[in-house]
Amino acid sequence: MSYSVQNIRNVCLLGHGGNGKTSLVESFLYMTGALDRMGKPSEGNTVCDFDAEEIKRQISISAAVAPVEYTGCKINVLDSPGNFDFAGEVMECLRVADAGILVCAAKGGLSVGTERAWKYLNERKMPRIIYISKMDEDNVDFNAAFDTLREKFGKNIAPLVVPIWDGSKKVTGIVDVLHKRAYEMQKGKRVEIPVPEDKVSVVEELYDKLMESVAETSEEFMDKYFGGEEFTYAEVIQGLQTGVRDLSLVPVFCGSSVTGLGTTALLNAIVDLLPNPTQAAPETGENKDGEPTEFIVSPGAVPTAFVFKTVADQYGKFSFVKVLSGSLTSDMTLVNATTGANEKLGRLYVMKGKKNEEVKELTCGDIGAIGKMDKVKTGDTLCDTRKFIKLEGIPFAEPCYSKAIAPKTRGQDDKVAQGLYRLNEEDPTFTVVNNAETHQMVISGAGDIQIDVLVSKLKSRFSVETVLDEPRVAYREKIRKKVAKQGRHKKQTGGSGQFGDVWIEFEPGEQEEMEFCERVVGGAVPKNFFPAVEKGLREACVHGVLAGYPMVNLKATLYDGSYHPVDSSEIAFKTAAQIAYKAALPEASPVLLEPVGELKVTVPDSYMGDVIGDLNKRRGRVMGMDPTDDGDQVISAEVPMAEMTSYAIDLRAMTQSRGSFTFHFVRYEDCPPAAQEKAIAEAKAMAEA
Repeated sequence: MSYSVQNIRNVCLLGHGGNGKTSLVESFLYMTGALDRMGKPSEGNTVCDFDAEEIKRQISISAAVAPVEYTGCKINVLDSPGNFDFAGEVMECLRVADAGILVCAAKGGLSVGTERAWKYLNERKMPRIIYISKMDEDNVDFNAAFDTLREKFGKNIAPLVVPIWDGSKKVTGIVDVLHKRAYEMQKGKRVEIPVPEDKVSVVEELYDKLMESVAETSEEFMDKYFGGEEFTYAEVIQGLQTGVRDLSLVPVFCGSSVTGLGTTALLNAIVDLLPNPTQAAPETGENKDGEPTEFIVSPGAVPTAFVFKTVADQYGKFSFVKVLSGSLTSDMTLVNATTGANEKLGRLYVMKGKKNEEVKELTCGDIGAIGKMDKVKTGDTLCDTRKFIKLEGIPFAEPCYSKAIAPKTRGQDDKVAQGLYRLNEEDPTFTVVNNAETHQMVISGAGDIQIDVLVSKLKSRFSVETVLDEPRVAYREKIRKKVAKQGRHKKQTGGSGQFGDVWIEFEPGEQEEMEFCERVVGGAVPKNFFPAVEKGLREACVHGVLAGYPMVNLKATLYDGSYHPVDSSEIAFKTAAQIAYKAALPEASPVLLEPVGELKVTVPDSYMGDVIGDLNKRRGRVMGMDPTDDGDQVISAEVPMAEMTSYAIDLRAMTQSRGSFTFHFVRYEDCPPAAQEKAIAEAKAMAEA
């Protein structure tokens, strides 16, 4: 069944891991009759957590889509992971959602995942609903949870349901504030009960506050409110919709996914209060000439769709799309605005977890998938040639945690590379670099769990086992003193011999690459051998004399030597130059240079002392601090790369996952003696291994 854009809602479930997002989707599907039995994450049988890694770890790893059909509306529920290593999946969901549902647990205080999700929603100015989950558990305190939320997120948070509890503080039902009706669950069904006497005054007070919020949404409503007139139900919904859309009102609901209590009230709120795709904020992008342009979601326009996720499994490749204008049909040809190539659409599907149902058409505002689009990637825009638009991509965070990855069995490097390439189609948040200098393949992601999952998938999907190691630091070497040495190569064999003799002066140079000069007088070394001397030195510079790292900032001047009219050759002079290099440099006060990067750490004020103290231990230099708009501080520092290998994990531990950072190479600096000794010892151990 296809739905008009007015009857579609695209909502993203956000929150800390373990707060019950996946279970809430199960409750939605069960309460609307789409499931006859609710699955549990612990049993590995939920609609949204179907990947083998998710079942094994009992956490959500990738985003999943579950369409919920309710009262003539289609709600595309995007279930996003709560673990921070998979924040890229959250970004994909937020990119196509029109509103967010923040799921927080009734016990345990305000989690960092809730704070981060709120921040994501604020950055996008997205309408939202808060849902306090797990109300069936013992000793839950709705009031304490609500007060914490209001204290953190402001006074515009308003409860639209009130829990009912018995003498043992066990929640038995809820009161719907808007309709002033009470409900409890009996044998899996919602049953209306009388509003308890002790809740009547509470409900009246909350209802009055809601009417105040409605009145504030327009002058007409304000006049009516102060004139003592009652709002009609349609006016109340209109006012609440406006308040939710302009973020002056954040409705709070509560319930239990296990019993289904509160699920129907939340579904009603999604349909009644959250925006449809045409009411969401306009899209932004670029036209054919690369100029910024605004894009309005419109069912009557030519087809446009945004690819927000890619899944490539044993069943094939699916490109998940949100249709932003017109309708999509299979075999239709659209242009990929990212590549400029024409793409013929494959079969169309509606996804429900891992299950797919083929459909003839995807209408404006809806979310679905296209099969076998091999050249289409996450973040691409598919559009009609008549209305070219390249929509804004997905703002993935930079990878900040790196590991060297290698096959357990020699000779399987290609297999590892191909497997990672395929996995990268699904998860664009990690990068793979073949570092020619350190001879390592380096994989970078958000954290250790993401990397661990990728290693597991390489084994299960591509039958290749890998080992992880610390990435080697690419040091450099230079000299600090001027030294001149002779390089003499003389070899007599049966036939003609080899003879080359040079005197070369080595000194610190201005440029990174070796600078070769000559001031030979009287033809002591013939000019035709100069290139051979230079080549010999350039080859020698690849390995320094301290630890075998490349030699930089070296100036070499050939100033004297001798030759043999018969035995001298290019190879002889090349070898003589390398002998001079090896003789001179140990006496030229060589020093190791280490790479230094610019670090920008964003942390709440309360962690500043710990973070700066830790940076000092890492030989970091703090360059400055800048406050952000939302009360955090950005610490700028310069830190040696060798001290940053575990920083992603350490910063999380220091800041309870509230800190984030970016780190980029800026230059090489002299290595302090202790760090130099350690690096030389490691290089020698590696050479012997």
